[in-house]
Amino acid sequence: MHDKSKPARKPLEVFGPEDFQYDPVARTCVCPAGKSLYRRGAARVTGDHVGAHFRGAKRDCGPCALRAQCLRTPETTPVRNVAFFPGRVSTRHVDHSAAMRKRIDRPEGRAQYAQRFATVEPVVGNLRVNKRLDRFTLRGRTKVDTQWKLYCLVHNIEKLAHAGYAA
Repeated sequence: MHDKSKPARKPLEVFGPEDFQYDPVARTCVCPAGKSLYRRGAARVTGDHVGAHFRGAKRDCGPCALRAQCLRTPETTPVRNVAFFPGRVSTRHVDHSAAMRKRIDRPEGRAQYAQRFATVEPVVGNLRVNKRLDRFTLRGRTKVDTQWKLYCLVHNIEKLAHAGYAA
């Protein structure tokens, strides 16, 4: 019977992040061969860790004498990537509905929400019911934006006419 198990591989002696010179203040990284690595982004998140990611240059990693010690598969991997994780990202879930409820339940929140009912909601109700703007008839952001502005223009002209500004 054929043995389908993978052969045991000896662990490769590859440089780890501790072999690189990382300066968190200057946000720089130098490889064991003495070459500077490029920083990839300001702060990258991997899982729930936030860290600094660095990448070597092809012109430095290609002819490097320490290439076999630096890369697991030097024949296929062009450059070395290394990351340093000094901290974790907050994984606390934010419930936006609860936060809004908390804001509205305060006296000043109730006053703001009551003011919204008096200023914004009648406009939306008028456009929806009287102007029959239940949905946009056009597609695309610019066309929808133009249609929305046209309806708002009609609404504002109508308000001016009712206020006695029509000649």
